[in-house]
Amino acid sequence: MKINDTAVYALIGNPVAHSLSPLMHNRAYRELNLAAQYVAFCVSDLSDALRGIRALQISGVSVTIPFKVEVMKYLDEVDEDARKIGAVNTIINEQGKLKGLNTDWLGIVRTLQESMEIKGRSFVVLGAGGTAQAAIYAITAAGGCPMIVNRTEERGRKLALAWGIPSYSLEAIGRLKADCLINTTPVGMYPHTDASPVSGEMLNNFRWVMDVIYHPLQTRLLREATQAGCGVLSGLTMFVHQGAEQIKLWTGQEPPRELMREVVKNQLLGDKRS
Repeated sequence: MKINDTAVYALIGNPVAHSLSPLMHNRAYRELNLAAQYVAFCVSDLSDALRGIRALQISGVSVTIPFKVEVMKYLDEVDEDARKIGAVNTIINEQGKLKGLNTDWLGIVRTLQESMEIKGRSFVVLGAGGTAQAAIYAITAAGGCPMIVNRTEERGRKLALAWGIPSYSLEAIGRLKADCLINTTPVGMYPHTDASPVSGEMLNNFRWVMDVIYHPLQTRLLREATQAGCGVLSGLTMFVHQGAEQIKLWTGQEPPRELMREVVKNQLLGDKRS
């Protein structure tokens, strides 16, 4: 979609009001001197939304909770990585043909690699949705050993069977030990910042704790992980990397990752002070 020669990109999900993707993307486009605008849409009917993307010729789309898996059935093409993951967070519109990709796994890999060697390490992945699938793919591709823990045990078991990895109920997490715990659930996300998916006393079973949530900047899970002596990895880093990879796919240009990080971080710190 072009408005006065401005390319339009969009975020679709429900909810999206909390998202800082528009702030981050639009700042990057200005820095790159691109005529582009990024907007967020709260979607109630995914099928209608995809028809709208085609009709309005929106150039590219970010997909967030809860549509990363469901969206695949509406696309014309899904790339190999996204197909293996079973989830899409990025769409490219090529003259009405919608292609699905996944940059979440790249964001996870880059975030982990900045702090640790993935190969040979063990990871507990909390959740069984699209982001959990991206985490499993990322860890496996880098030679790590993931296991799934999910509140709904049957769903976790089904996903684990597909990947050939162990699965456990949430109640069993106190008996598990691993190099890193990764929360891929929305538990603890703004505005429910007092919630945590794991009791704080269980966190000393992990050397590192990563939360894919970036809003708030430090979730209750990460605060309690710090108190337990764990290394912590903020969702902000993953958020920036997955968004930067989207911009590369849509524009062919390398985005200003550090600037993107600072813009989002400053906004989050400002929200906390207000």
